[in-house]
Amino acid sequence: MKRLFICVVGLVIAVTAWSRTFNMKGLGADPRGIESCTELINQTIEKASSEGGGTIYFPAGVYLTATIHMKSNITLYVESGAVLRFSDRFEDYLPFVKIRWEGTVMNTLSSLIYAHDAENLTITGRGTLDGNGFKWWSWEKETRELIKKNGGKLPALNKLQRMWEEANEDLEISDYYKLSLERRMFRPPFIQFYECNNVLIENVKIVNSPFWTINPAFCDNVTVHGVTIYNPSKDPKGPNTDGINPSSCRNVRISDCFISVGDDCITIKSGRDADGRKYGKACENITITNCVMLSGHGGVVIGSEMSGGVRRVTISNCVFDGTDSGIRLKSSRGRGGVVEELRVDNIVMKNIQRNAFIFDLFYDKESKVEPVSERTPVFRNIHLSNITGSDIKQIGYIKGIEEMPVQGLSFSNINMKAEVGFIVDIAEDIRFDNVDFSSQTGSPWQFSKCKQIVLNNVRSKYPVNQQPIVTFEDVDNAIINNCFQMTPVKDFYKANNSHIIEGHNYWKKESFK
Repeated sequence: MKRLFICVVGLVIAVTAWSRTFNMKGLGADPRGIESCTELINQTIEKASSEGGGTIYFPAGVYLTATIHMKSNITLYVESGAVLRFSDRFEDYLPFVKIRWEGTVMNTLSSLIYAHDAENLTITGRGTLDGNGFKWWSWEKETRELIKKNGGKLPALNKLQRMWEEANEDLEISDYYKLSLERRMFRPPFIQFYECNNVLIENVKIVNSPFWTINPAFCDNVTVHGVTIYNPSKDPKGPNTDGINPSSCRNVRISDCFISVGDDCITIKSGRDADGRKYGKACENITITNCVMLSGHGGVVIGSEMSGGVRRVTISNCVFDGTDSGIRLKSSRGRGGVVEELRVDNIVMKNIQRNAFIFDLFYDKESKVEPVSERTPVFRNIHLSNITGSDIKQIGYIKGIEEMPVQGLSFSNINMKAEVGFIVDIAEDIRFDNVDFSSQTGSPWQFSKCKQIVLNNVRSKYPVNQQPIVTFEDVDNAIINNCFQMTPVKDFYKANNSHIIEGHNYWKKESFK
């Protein structure tokens, strides 16, 4: 028995030594949230990493800090009842570091939690990370209004804005982005790990981010699991406080998260315009599953910063309740990049304020037709299945551009009821199988300037009197097959300047005789 006790004690000592846990309260961190712990935290991380790694442990309490610089083999453990509250003094996020900000790489204020060229990084625990973003949000609103009143220019630069200008003299920006960069000082993301490998963020609650919340850039093997993110969407609104935004990352797994934010819930990105194409790194091999999205601009969004491309993405087993849109892809001329190999399955949508589906290559609304080049964005090979939706403003739309139609989309086993139907403009090879769309106004399906459209076993359970189920305008080769419209309609479809092929259909018209 004595020998067994000695063995157990030896094992405990060995495990403790191997894991190297640093209790921040025990090391002198103020748990009242009064005295800043920034220097102590970063010194402890530096020491632990230099000795092979360890766990930076925060027991219950409130800990005030500014930028935390993570290093390789470090775990940040925030216990239940513990709150890491970040400073709202802008100067506390100096010195500048390399950040990808809204798709453009620049030298700017550090993210609240930052790492560069590190590996084996973990943030875990049941505690709370509080970004204390209210002052940042107010500054953003005031600065935007000031620029607008001054004809698109800042009347004067503060110290941090002058520093940013000096640190980014060689930054190449597109005309489209110049107004955004006129601020010359940028709210930091909450978490940005830049060029890091083997990242795990799990179980923590993250609130009040100054800007995007979880934003890995150029990372490989990223897991975000069981995280709750809350950034207010009103009273006050946290603008641009997206939830999870991987940018040019590979092998990303997002699961079992609850997200309610002031912008998009999850967004997949890969760089903006020429700067994004310069790095040329796609966001790829992404899985998103078992998540609940509330009060965001979009449930899952791709773009508009997608110049490096996005490919091999699956989205499954998610609920979108109260978001402005459900699945949204957005880009524009000048952006370039290809979005392809996307699968969306087993989704429930409710209370969607605008559109359940958006596939938009004309996001800027103003650009002119140009020859196909590296500046031309592409959406192709995208498949959606097993989706239901109710209390929706509009089922959605597909919007291509003249030189590049949206290509290769399929919709199967989908049931949607909305005020407005699904509008498809400039698209090729679009297929609907076993789909029920109902709209309160207009036709549930409206096609214009399209080619190769297949409608197989589609219907509208609640058609609008005198409105056809489908309209075609300048459509080449549309096939309508196996469509059994049991609810009576006057006309199943109407076509103008279009080539339509019918086969094996039944359209009930008796009530209109």
